[in-house]
Amino acid sequence: MITFLHGNLVEALPTQVTLDVNGVGYEILIPLSSYDKLPAPGGSVRLLTHLAIREDAHVLYGFVSPQERELFRLLINTVSGIGPKIALNVLSGMNITTFRGAVANGDAKALAQISGVGRKTAERIIVELRDKVGATGAWEASSAKYGLSPDDQKISDATRALIALGFKQSDAYESVRASIAVLGGKAGVEELVRASLKKGA
Repeated sequence: MITFLHGNLVEALPTQVTLDVNGVGYEILIPLSSYDKLPAPGGSVRLLTHLAIREDAHVLYGFVSPQERELFRLLINTVSGIGPKIALNVLSGMNITTFRGAVANGDAKALAQISGVGRKTAERIIVELRDKVGATGAWEASSAKYGLSPDDQKISDATRALIALGFKQSDAYESVRASIAVLGGKAGVEELVRASLKKGA
C-alpha cells in the first residue's frame, strides 16, 4: 500500500497531477479541494494517497489533507453505488464541513447539486453516513457558520475523540454530557474522554 508520496510537482491540472519522486513520475487523480492548495509547478509537495487496484489499471488518488482522504474512503467503502469518481466529485463540489453538515441535517437537495450525485444517491449518502457523521457533523457546520461556544466546542471535540475510539455517536455524546455533569464545566477535553472511557469500560 502506498500511503503518501513526497516529491516535486511537475504538472497540475484541476483533476490530476504529475509528481516526480526521485526520478519516477506518478500520475495522481485529485479533487479540486486539493488542487487549490498545491504549490506552483516545480515546488515540493506531499500527497496522501489511496491506491485503487482494478483489473485493467492501478489508479492513485491523492489528497493534501487527511480529512479529504478519510471522507473519500468513507464514501467508497460505505455508500453503495459510489466509486472513486463520484467520491472525487463530492470533494470537488463541497467542502468537508458543509458536506458533513448536509448529511447530519438530511439536506439531500444540497448533496444532489454535486456533479454525478442525483437525488437517489444523495438520499443514500444520508441514510448510510448519518450515523457515522451524526451530531458532530451538525456541530461542525454550525461552528463554521455561527461559531460554537467554548463549552459546545469542548463537547464536540470530546465526542469526536470517543467516536474515533470506537464509540457510537449517540453513546459518545451522552457519555460526554454525563461526564460534564460529574466533573463540572471546567473539565478539559482529555478529562472528559478519560472519564467516558472509564465509564464505558
